[in-house]
Amino acid sequence: MIVIEGTVRVPPENVEKARPVMEQMIRASRAEPGCHEYAYSIDVLDPGLVRVIEKWESREALAAHFKTAHMTTWRAFYPQLGLTDRSLRLYEADPEPI
Repeated sequence: MIVIEGTVRVPPENVEKARPVMEQMIRASRAEPGCHEYAYSIDVLDPGLVRVIEKWESREALAAHFKTAHMTTWRAFYPQLGLTDRSLRLYEADPEPI
């Protein structure tokens, strides 16, 4: 399993504008084959900090994710939303026991 975790920063005044775009990205990503989890969350104490967690079946599933139309759309919104300070890390992990 591949785990992506980290943060991105959105100016607090842009968080509401970002929500529909983020929601679209989450829904489309969760529907992808090999996606086990995909979520963004706003930090309670730092409203411009968005925490990211993703879990993918494999590196191949993640590579396919990067080629999707919704990923291209999400990246195109970075400048409009003022997205900065992207800090994402990839980990290989054992699958969760059933």
